[in-house]
Amino acid sequence: MHDYTPLPPRVREGLEKGLEKLAKVDELVAQLPEPAPRAHDEDGDQEKLGQVSVTHRFADAPGDGETVRWHYVETGPADAPVVVFLHGVPDSWWQWHYALEALGADHRCLAVDLKGYGQSEKGTGDFRQEGVAIQLEALLDQLGIERFSLVTHDRGTPVGDHLVARMADRVHRYARGQQHLWHLHPDLHPQQAMFTSPDAPATLADARRLVATAYYLLTEKPVRTADLVRTVQEFSYEGISTAVPRYFNSSSFRQEWVERRTRLIPRWKCPVLLLQGADDPLQPREFYADPEVLAKLPTGSGVHLLDSGHFWPFEAHEEMTTVLRDFLA
Repeated sequence: MHDYTPLPPRVREGLEKGLEKLAKVDELVAQLPEPAPRAHDEDGDQEKLGQVSVTHRFADAPGDGETVRWHYVETGPADAPVVVFLHGVPDSWWQWHYALEALGADHRCLAVDLKGYGQSEKGTGDFRQEGVAIQLEALLDQLGIERFSLVTHDRGTPVGDHLVARMADRVHRYARGQQHLWHLHPDLHPQQAMFTSPDAPATLADARRLVATAYYLLTEKPVRTADLVRTVQEFSYEGISTAVPRYFNSSSFRQEWVERRTRLIPRWKCPVLLLQGADDPLQPREFYADPEVLAKLPTGSGVHLLDSGHFWPFEAHEEMTTVLRDFLA
């Protein structure tokens, strides 16, 4: 049996304050503009991000019986070191646009819409974390990517954990973001009940409310309205509300936690940088600064606590890009 880690008193108090904040969600939703639907991109479409242009790509790679259709954006020199980005909930490739802008000049960056999200495949199939990792490996093989670094956030991280275990000899660096690792407590993943509820598709269909609620409850620093609006648009494509719950119905936080401790972490070979928002109320910083945790990771691993809440790709994007640039070098 694996025992849960007791919550620090500071965290217990924070959870109680979080419940009080729920009463103000309606007010925040009203303040967030309701964006017009965004048209689907076509393969080869260009989008400007600051001084960097990204190209929208679509690829059909093996999986789910025949193929899985992936959407990703790409930027950077074709012969530069490759960095793959995986987003979380309720996000998409857009979560990484600041990183793409900062790193695209000297890295080949690929920010993927995970299966079930954005403009990627949303049909029925294998939505186990390991199953999606196997399909991502097939995509990378098809794209001819032999060696790469991986950057993840939130629910993209369990998929990344399996990917790094499967492709250990091909992963150069793993910047593992904002997800439970060695320590866990059931009070820290209330979203499991929400996403496995029969009402989950209806809840996720209201992308504006979902985004406003998640970002309001879990952030400490301001997030630009334009980033929230685009996040809503990217989470509003047809099929997302029924596809995303399949991940949660295919596993559980406890199952993922046990798998990490028993068979995934021992297979990681590259340096791992744990990236955590210091003020995320559901992921206590004490859990990641524990020397026992770092001792279980490969040589050269470390932890960086960002001055933010949960959504540091938007809250602390300048700090994030500085840390990533140093780590990937």
